Amino acid sequence: MPDTDFVMPTYGRMDISFSKGEGAYLYTDSGDKYLDFISGIAVTNLGHCHPHMVKALQKQAETLWHTSNLYNVDLQTKAAKRLCENSFGDQVFFCNSGAEANEAAIKTARKFHSERGRPQAHRIIAHRNAFHGRTLATLAMTGKSAIMEGFQPHVQGFDHVNVGEVDKIKKLITPETAAIIIEPVQGEGGVKLVDADYLKALRKICDEFGLLLIFDEVQCGMGRTGKLFAHEWSGVKPDIMSLAKGLGGGVPVGACIATEDAACGMGPSTHGTTFGGQPLVMSAVNALLDIILEESFLQEVASVGDYFESALSNLAAEFPEFFEAEVKGAGLMRALKAKITNMDIVKKCMDHGLLVFVAGDNVVRFLPPLIIEKAHVDEAAEKIKSALLEMRQEAA
Repeated sequence: MPDTDFVMPTYGRMDISFSKGEGAYLYTDSGDKYLDFISGIAVTNLGHCHPHMVKALQKQAETLWHTSNLYNVDLQTKAAKRLCENSFGDQVFFCNSGAEANEAAIKTARKFHSERGRPQAHRIIAHRNAFHGRTLATLAMTGKSAIMEGFQPHVQGFDHVNVGEVDKIKKLITPETAAIIIEPVQGEGGVKLVDADYLKALRKICDEFGLLLIFDEVQCGMGRTGKLFAHEWSGVKPDIMSLAKGLGGGVPVGACIATEDAACGMGPSTHGTTFGGQPLVMSAVNALLDIILEESFLQEVASVGDYFESALSNLAAEFPEFFEAEVKGAGLMRALKAKITNMDIVKKCMDHGLLVFVAGDNVVRFLPPLIIEKAHVDEAAEKIKSALLEMRQEAA
């Protein structure tokens, strides 16, 4: 049987593999070159093999890989301090993935209320069209029947509303309610920006009813929208936030950031992980922060993001049979809603040397590395145009 059959078939993989990455490009063994505008799904924020990250990882690999959290990890302390100094937070728990970061957020919220004599407060109000992970709890918090099928009984403790349903949220709140969670940009749900006024309404509700507000920025955080965190555009601060994906630039790492008040119950033995925050991973996180926290970096992301929005808008206008006119998202987190099957466009773009992917609501999603320049946008636009012209000719 093919060697690939030894891998559990949990992914609908495209029949291609890559052996080398450099900047915004990926290469196959045969030397075929692809412009990567999906970044491992918003992971390789500094592109592939960024020299500063390579140097940091090489240096750390020669020194110390792992000690466990039985001891202080200086690079972990450094990264936590930098994240807190550049966010609303006071404390950070490092883990290995976005799902784990959201699990930590769930536990933090429950423990907060337990410490205040309200152990019954455990339910979390989540939003439809979201994605929070694939553990049993984060599946239930996501609430999509398609990905929950076969994993019954489902974990209890989650209620769901549509974005914008302020009155319904108020009706759902009971003494058992602990928190509200939302993605400021619903990535897997179709790259949908959540209106700032709605985030402000959620903050007001949480303050009024004594709930915690959790922002899931696993996909939209770490500079993806042109600010370090997507919620900064709204001016609303959460009590807890989950991060992963772009946090490590390609190494597996997640984080749960919280205010000191929200994390008041998270003392010794309340939570843990073997690999979270180990020296090798933290060297990558700190190297990425070195670049992203440079004064002009996010300004450039926002500028190139605006340029990319304009390019996509032009493509949508030129090919109205393939795309709706509205460009979704912000910064370098963008999408166009397709009028045909989105995966057909993704495959045709790959034929023309461009890697993009799908998301919910039949969109084609674009998540390029944050280090791209306008020339990369022009190159991507030309490849998309060539792909669509070919599809137009095939349909004629």
